[in-house]
Amino acid sequence: MLRGDDEAFRIMYRSIQPRLVRYLSALVGQNDAEDVSSDTWAHVCRDLAKFSGDADGFRGWVTTIGRHRALDHLRTKGRRPVTAGPIEDFPDRPTLEDVESAVAEILSTADAIELIGSLPPEQAEAVLLRAVMGLDAKAAGKILGRSPGAVRTAAYRGLRTLAKRAARPPGDKSGPSTAEELR
Repeated sequence: MLRGDDEAFRIMYRSIQPRLVRYLSALVGQNDAEDVSSDTWAHVCRDLAKFSGDADGFRGWVTTIGRHRALDHLRTKGRRPVTAGPIEDFPDRPTLEDVESAVAEILSTADAIELIGSLPPEQAEAVLLRAVMGLDAKAAGKILGRSPGAVRTAAYRGLRTLAKRAARPPGDKSGPSTAEELR
């Protein structure tokens, strides 16, 4: 890819772009996600010669750039990350596994996004990076500036909280029932 292989870059772009837009939508909102994504890819193209690694490393590198661009965008606008819109508006939803799939089956997609947004920020971002972007704990840790173990723990706690909340009767929007559920 670094030797000017346009086809390899095209394949990577097509693989990463839909997930990147979903991730950025959760950070900056659906209206600004495409703009931040375009800015991300401009930085990727500019700095491509500096990248070394495999496909998973590239996905993590692009996500890191996207996160930085999103945070810069939010600073420029002087606002905090927004709650994402309905997941139906997101392109190409990913296939979810294990707890994620159980949660997705129980909840409507709008409730799932709302619930992810209600998690503590470190848990929400860990869940987004692991489940939406499909990154492993090491790559997500590099992006968040945390150890892989801390990312695994945050994602696990976030998913556990989502599973507990999903087990509640429909329409029960009450907060966590125990201090343990917050962890």
